[in-house]
Amino acid sequence: MRILFLANDDEGLYKFRKELIERLLKDNEVFVSLPYGKYVENLKEMGCTYIQTEFERKGTNPIKDIKLISFYKKIINNTKADVVLTYTVKPNVYGGLACQITNTKYLVNITGLGSALENPGILQKILVVLYKLGLRKANKVFFQNETNRDFMIEKNIIDRYRTTIIPGSGVNLDEYKLLDYPNGNITDFVYIGRIMKEKGFDQYIDAAKYIKSIYSNTRFHICGTYEDDYKNEVEQLVAEDVVIYHGSVENMLDIYSIIQCTIHPTYYPEGLSNVLLESLACGRPIITTDRPGCKEVIVDGVNGFVVKQKDSKDLIRKIEKFLSLSTKERKRLGLNGRQKVETEFDRNIVIDTYLEEIYK
Repeated sequence: MRILFLANDDEGLYKFRKELIERLLKDNEVFVSLPYGKYVENLKEMGCTYIQTEFERKGTNPIKDIKLISFYKKIINNTKADVVLTYTVKPNVYGGLACQITNTKYLVNITGLGSALENPGILQKILVVLYKLGLRKANKVFFQNETNRDFMIEKNIIDRYRTTIIPGSGVNLDEYKLLDYPNGNITDFVYIGRIMKEKGFDQYIDAAKYIKSIYSNTRFHICGTYEDDYKNEVEQLVAEDVVIYHGSVENMLDIYSIIQCTIHPTYYPEGLSNVLLESLACGRPIITTDRPGCKEVIVDGVNGFVVKQKDSKDLIRKIEKFLSLSTKERKRLGLNGRQKVETEFDRNIVIDTYLEEIYK
């Protein structure tokens, strides 16, 4: 078969779908269409045929978007794709429309609603219409949590019988192996992800400032790139020894090996947090919010602690609660987390679900 991937980001496709691509490459020809980035070479080395595709992830220019439909239609015809796999909003919508025009089977992955679709307003109304058009003839729509699926069904975007819930992108349990738990006098916390307001970054900084002023044996790490305008603030906090900034980290195992807890105080509409899955796979307790994309993996008091959204004081309380635990108790939380991802979030579950639909 000839399989075509439509995506908006090379890093996400490589890091979270490479095992699926590897399985498909054994018996099929695989094409990937996305903007060029440093992981494109990795995809080509695996055996994929790369098709450079330029578009703005957040752009709202209708002329450019219409051109994208035309481009997708062209590459579907040129590759003679049997099945198209789409990820994120624009590939889902405009790739879906191109598949309908060319009468090509396609599988859609809703990796999260995003703020524009979740929050009422004119943008939401526009996106609802676009999604209705793009998903109209999808052979299957994969959701990463029940809340996102219920939203789409209530908005009459999709009917339930063409949907399936998958455990996010899953986690590679061989790559993110159970690590020895740090047993030192200093407790290290980490924030991992895009540095932006909706990911709860303000709450993380508020907590870091307070905890550092009371507990000298703590360190607060930050791993990620700037999405919002925090650069000057972070540089100042680094100078004041409040946080340690690592930038974009290539090998996260180096970070997980030294930290004792991952803090993810997000209120962003995500599908299912890869950060939390990787942390739990490595045996690290988590502190996160009880919202879709996070609540599926957190069990309060079992593998970490639940924190209220946009509530710095509650985050501080939960960090202090974690600090009151012995190393043995912290390790137990981490082992519980590893067990949970082994049974519920193994990436092979996602791969098998995709293969079943593709070969069907």
